[in-house]
Amino acid sequence: MIPLVDLQAQYATIRDEVGPAIQRVLDSCEFSLGSEVAAFEVEFASYCGASHGIGVNSGTSALHLALLAAGVQPGDEVITVPFTFVATVSAIQNSGATPVFVDIEPHSFTMDVTQLAAAITPRTRAIIPVHLYGHPANMDAIVALAKHAGIVVIEDAAQAHGAEYRGRRVGNLGDMACFSFYPSKNLGAYGEGGMVVTSDPGYARTIRLLRDWGAEQKYQHVMKGYNFRLDGLQGAVLRVKLRHLDAWTTARRHAAAHYRQLLTPLGVSIPECAPGVAHAYHIYAIRSRVRAALQASLLDAGVHTGVHYPTPVHLLPAYAELGGKPGQFPQSERASREVLSLPMYPELTAQQREFVAGAIGAFALQEVA
Repeated sequence: MIPLVDLQAQYATIRDEVGPAIQRVLDSCEFSLGSEVAAFEVEFASYCGASHGIGVNSGTSALHLALLAAGVQPGDEVITVPFTFVATVSAIQNSGATPVFVDIEPHSFTMDVTQLAAAITPRTRAIIPVHLYGHPANMDAIVALAKHAGIVVIEDAAQAHGAEYRGRRVGNLGDMACFSFYPSKNLGAYGEGGMVVTSDPGYARTIRLLRDWGAEQKYQHVMKGYNFRLDGLQGAVLRVKLRHLDAWTTARRHAAAHYRQLLTPLGVSIPECAPGVAHAYHIYAIRSRVRAALQASLLDAGVHTGVHYPTPVHLLPAYAELGGKPGQFPQSERASREVLSLPMYPELTAQQREFVAGAIGAFALQEVA
């Protein structure tokens, strides 16, 4: 079977580096925050081109604290897209604000900036563009609108480690950026983790306080905060993995180019990349109007696939109070019916990619017959 993601293959390549890194934490007993987390914060912020990194326990917590640092509160509105993982919207509601949706554009699966201005109201406090699947949103247009309206821009970069927009890495394009280090991410921990990166010292200070009970020093609480600290073990593992991230991103792009070569002659709708964008290919999502049948056929052939995501957030039962209706965001709804994620990871071999393409070609022939 060809898995959708193969974490064991990745671990095999870095086993000799990970063991000593974990041992350092065991020897130091710095299990919560500590020197490994502090070093990783500096290294990852520098990687993104930002001045500050604040490690937290998940990407969701990163979004939540970034919103609070931006001053978002009950009565405010935060604009994002409905075609995203639910955490984006959950974080907005956890901050007390109301999510306002803007549809995606169909090629990049990111925010359609032509619809953004109409969504801004006097209550809009922040915009969260989602760099979905590793493709950066149209940040020049988003930032320009936000600056004109005095609105904070928080990048949801949970799937975009190493992606670039006009020569700059994501994480350095808005006021703050939020990353997830969930194990399957391009830069994944061996557990949960996240980070906010920013070049604003005020935002950085507030988030550092909020992640650790609002304390400037132990038992000296200057604001109400949370227990959102990053584990020392995860900091150590992520430091090892960060050294390999560029090579892994290059391998993902090579795999995507090979998929393009293999799938284009089959007439498959493959991912597109906007001018000036360097895609990180966290997800390689094709589109099919007969997705369920294709997915079943690939599974029968021994190819695991995924659907990211089968229902846009405005139509999820958990968010019914937002009043979302079918047809309200047609591009998001169409994408949710059609996207199918193929196996994608740096260790995916050419032979495996050829097998996947062959299985898709065999299904296409069956459809024609």
